[in-house]
Amino acid sequence: MSADRIALKGLRARGRHGVLAAERELGQEFVVDATLFLDTAPAAASDDLTLTVHYGELAQALVKVVEGEPVQLIETLAQRLADVCLAYEAVRSVEVSVHKPAAPIPLPFDDVVVTIERGRS
Repeated sequence: MSADRIALKGLRARGRHGVLAAERELGQEFVVDATLFLDTAPAAASDDLTLTVHYGELAQALVKVVEGEPVQLIETLAQRLADVCLAYEAVRSVEVSVHKPAAPIPLPFDDVVVTIERGRS
């Protein structure tokens, strides 16, 4: 299997995800990291964008999910984002991290992150 990857890191979007009513009402910023594992050799050999992943389009699709239908768990959000990545034919597997730096935790903290790995079934 190829070790090639395309990584999109620090993608920011505002969403209304969370268990608390205030999170859904006010919303907050989420940060997404996505690493796609694929074989980039065919695209590189032909210089053909259609044989890889257009990361600009991917970024827009991921932001649409974050800004879209609210969910309670960032685990659910991460799964939806992974599904978007796996919709690209060239992608064999994906690692998605969802950061929730403004999570409602009444203690000092830097970040809350859920990371999942998914592959084609």
